[in-house]
Amino acid sequence: MNHQLHKKIGDIVQDSEFPGCKIVKSTECGGKQNIPLFCSKVKSNETEYCNVDLLILKDNRIKVIIEIEEANIKPTQICGKFLTSALSSYYIHESENNEIIDMDNSVLFIQILDTSKLKMDKTSKIEQWKNIEKSIQNIIPTKDSKIDKYKLFF
Repeated sequence: MNHQLHKKIGDIVQDSEFPGCKIVKSTECGGKQNIPLFCSKVKSNETEYCNVDLLILKDNRIKVIIEIEEANIKPTQICGKFLTSALSSYYIHESENNEIIDMDNSVLFIQILDTSKLKMDKTSKIEQWKNIEKSIQNIIPTKDSKIDKYKLFF
């Protein structure tokens, strides 16, 4: 897959735009790594729940998680990406010397959906996505999750 939207978002989200923050990008967004999130402080395949597209870290804590969907824009995929991140608590990667990076007490989760393949005059996706955004906003924060803000862009 070409990942054009991932690359565009990766180009927009730059360290210079977020003073005091560190931007971590997946390979699809122009970075050099995957970005795994874990449900425990033990780094293993059993505890890895997802890989996200972008993280914004501040004071060595996760402040923002960004997920970009270019192909699968169905509710199950959208909600699944949110839920696996909400069930996770830590970012652990060799680029950070396998240091355990916690989520901040307040984390923003952003999802960006590709509309380029939609026939805008015939789709119900836009209204569906608005409903998904409202539904997720109504249930956060979920129990034990630090994600307390959610925004869906399309």
